[in-house]
Amino acid sequence: MNSNPPGQRGSRATPSEVMCALVILLAGGRCVAAEPFAITDTSHSPHALLRPVGLDEAQWTEGFWSDRSRVCLEQTLPSMWELMRDSRYKPFLEHFLIAAGKQQGDYHGAAWNDGDFYKWIEAACYALESEPESDLASAIDQAAAAIVAAQREDGYIHTPVLIRARNGDEDARPFTDRHDFEVYNMGHLMTAGCVRYRATGKRDLLDAGRKAADFLERAFANPTPQMARQAVCPSHYMGLIELYRTTGEARYLKLAQRVIDLRNLAAGLEGGGDDNQDRLPFLEQREAVGHAVRANYLYAGAADLYLETGDERLSEPLEAVWHNVMEKKLYLTGGCGALYDGASPDASPAQDQITRVHQAYGRNYQLPNVTAHNETCASVGALLWNWRRLLATGDGRHADWMELALYNSILSGVSLDGTRYLYVNPLRVVATNPTEMRWSRQRKPFIVSFCCPPNVARTVAQSSGYAYSRSTGTLWVHLYGSNRLSTTIDGEPLELEQITEYPWQGEIAFCIQRAPAGDVALKLRFPAWAESHALTVNGQVAKAESADGYLTLSRTWKADDVVQLSLPMPVVKLESHPLVEESRNQLAVKRGPVVYCLESADLPEGVSLADVGLSTDSELQPVFNADLLGGVVTLEGELPVRESEEWKSLYRTVRESDTRKIRCRLVPYYAWGNRKQGEMTVWMPRM
Repeated sequence: MNSNPPGQRGSRATPSEVMCALVILLAGGRCVAAEPFAITDTSHSPHALLRPVGLDEAQWTEGFWSDRSRVCLEQTLPSMWELMRDSRYKPFLEHFLIAAGKQQGDYHGAAWNDGDFYKWIEAACYALESEPESDLASAIDQAAAAIVAAQREDGYIHTPVLIRARNGDEDARPFTDRHDFEVYNMGHLMTAGCVRYRATGKRDLLDAGRKAADFLERAFANPTPQMARQAVCPSHYMGLIELYRTTGEARYLKLAQRVIDLRNLAAGLEGGGDDNQDRLPFLEQREAVGHAVRANYLYAGAADLYLETGDERLSEPLEAVWHNVMEKKLYLTGGCGALYDGASPDASPAQDQITRVHQAYGRNYQLPNVTAHNETCASVGALLWNWRRLLATGDGRHADWMELALYNSILSGVSLDGTRYLYVNPLRVVATNPTEMRWSRQRKPFIVSFCCPPNVARTVAQSSGYAYSRSTGTLWVHLYGSNRLSTTIDGEPLELEQITEYPWQGEIAFCIQRAPAGDVALKLRFPAWAESHALTVNGQVAKAESADGYLTLSRTWKADDVVQLSLPMPVVKLESHPLVEESRNQLAVKRGPVVYCLESADLPEGVSLADVGLSTDSELQPVFNADLLGGVVTLEGELPVRESEEWKSLYRTVRESDTRKIRCRLVPYYAWGNRKQGEMTVWMPRM
C-alpha cells in the first residue's frame, strides 16, 4: 500500500499545494480538501466558531516568541532526544526496543513515560515546520520505527506491560491497574500520529494510533464498571477526536463519546473520588476538584467533544468549572493545582465521600505560595482546555487565560537555555522550607516525573498556531508577537506581517500585504489586563466595535494598509481576595501579561527578601535590559525594607521597627531561578 497517497502533503508540500490538493485518506476512503497544518484541526467541526490557521501559515519572525521557539528547536528538542535515546536517566526509546524484542532488559521508569516520548515526537514535528531540514526528522523516524515495532498486532501498546510479558510475567495483562496510565499513553500516541501525518505525510504513527484506538474500541465495547474507570489523565479523549478529524472515521468520534459517557458508570464506585474526577458524573460537576492535570485534560476532552457534537449538556459543567477556577482557584501566574496532597471534598459533612487527592486544585481560595504545587502540565492542560473553548465561543476570556499561562506558569517550567525544567512552579521560594518538599524548587535537566518537559516543548513549538483563527469573513488575532501570516479568508488569500516588541511594549502594527477583494473583519484581542487602547488605520484614528474581548475593524483592505494598536502597559499592583489567607495584606506586580517577582539576587548584601515590602505608592519604572535573562524588561525602583530581627519563637510581641528604602529590581516570573540559587517571591508585604 502506498504510504503517500496522491495529492497529500507528502514530504514537504508547500502551503499553496496543501490548500489546493485533495487528500484521499485510506481510512474509509474519505476524500476531503487538505487543510493547513493546524494544531487542532476544526476545519470540518460543525460546532467550531473559529478555524485555526496552520503552523505552515503563521511563523514567528523575531522577538519574544521567535526567541523562545528558536531555543526550543536548537536546544530543548535535541537535548531531550539525546536524553531519551541514550537512557542516561531512564530508558525511553530503549523501552520500545525491549518491548519489540530488539534489546534485552526490564522496564525502569514512570508508567507514563511512553506518553512523554510521544509528546517529544509531537513537539519535534511542529518544529519541522520552521526548520524542515533539521536533524530532528531522522530522530523522529527512528522513534516512530521503534514504536511501530513494539506495538502488538491487536493494537495494544504500553511498554511496562509489554516488557513484563516478554520477560515471562504471566500476570502482565492490559488494564489490571487503573493508575498504569495505559489509555493516557495511547491518547498521546494518537495525537502524535495525527501531527506527524500532517507535518510529513508519513502514516506509520497515524496507523499505530488507529490500531491503538481499534484496540480501545474492542476493550470498551461492553465495559464493566471497573473498566469504565480506566480514564486517569484522559488524553485519549482529545486523541480519539483528533484521530476522527484526521481520518474521517466516525467510529473514533463515537468511541470518544462512549468513553466520556462511561464516567457516569464509573462515578460513585468504591475507590472512586474527586482525585480522578469520578465521584460525580461529569455532567453534574460544577467545581474543579482533584488532580489538576487529570482535571484539565478531562475538561479539554469534553470541550473537544462539544466542537464535534454541539452537545449543550457539556457546556454547563465546562462553564461552571471554568468560573470556579478563574474566580477562586487560579494563581496570579495562571498556575493551577495548589496542593501536593490534600483531601476532597475538604471539610465536607459527607464524611463517606472524602478521599485523598494528589497534585490537586484544593478548596476555594486555598492558594499557598511556598508549598504551591502548580505542576507545569496543569498549566498546559488549562491552555488546551481554553483553546478549545475559544474555538467554540470566540470569547476572549479564554484567550486571556491562555496568554497568562503562556507568559508565566508555562514558560517558568523551562530554563532560558531550554535544557532544565521545573515540575512545580511555586510563587515563593525560601531558604528554610516549612516542610520537606517532594519536588525541587530548582530547574533540573531530568525530573523523575518527566511529563512536563516535553509538554512545555510541544507548547512552545506550536505557539504560532495559537496566534490567529479564521471564521467567515473574519481574521481573529489572539496572541501578539512579530510574525508573518499567509492564509485565506473564504478561499481568498490574506497576507500580513505583525510587528511588535510585545510583551515588553504595547505597540502592535499589522502591515497588510495582500487582501481579499471584499470586506474582511479584523478582530484584535483587547486583553482583560488592558484598561484602554488606541487604534489607527493608515495613521488615521479608527473606531472599532468592542465585544467579547475583541476590537473589530471591518473594511475592504488593500496592500500597504497599516493597522496600529496601542495597549498602554502601566505597572499595576495587585492584591488578592481576603479569603486567600497566604497573600492577605500583600501586593504583587504585573505589567501587561507578565507577572513579576523579586529575587534575592537583586537585593543588596545583608538584606533579606522576607524584609522587603511594597507600598501602593512605590514607583517602579520599566527598563529594558538586553544583557539580563536573555533580554527582558525589569521593573526598577525603591522599595521599603524593615530592619530584620531574628525569630526565636512562634509568636512575639509587636514592636515598631525602623524602615528604610533600597533600590532593587523585579524580574519576570517566568525567568526566575536562571542566575543563581536563592530566594524568590511574587507577593510582598504591604508596607
